[in-house]
Amino acid sequence: MSWKWEYAFGAEEAARTAPANFLTRVEEKADELVRAAEAVHIHGRTHQGTDLKGGDIIVPGGMFTYQVVVRHERVYVVQITYLGF
Repeated sequence: MSWKWEYAFGAEEAARTAPANFLTRVEEKADELVRAAEAVHIHGRTHQGTDLKGGDIIVPGGMFTYQVVVRHERVYVVQITYLGF
């Protein structure tokens, strides 16, 4: 298994109605988070202990909230908020 990101919970539904340029920004930042998590946790599936704390990231047009689950080798985008700025 290799590190990836994906939408979770209601974020997937919200992504269906958000503008494409906003989603592109969200996906670019999610890709960066994946690369960072992969660099820190080379052997993610064998990770023992707690997961990293997630957070909020502001992108042009809004923001998104993410959570890293090391043993799944995933960065989950759990909420997106399009504000239109």
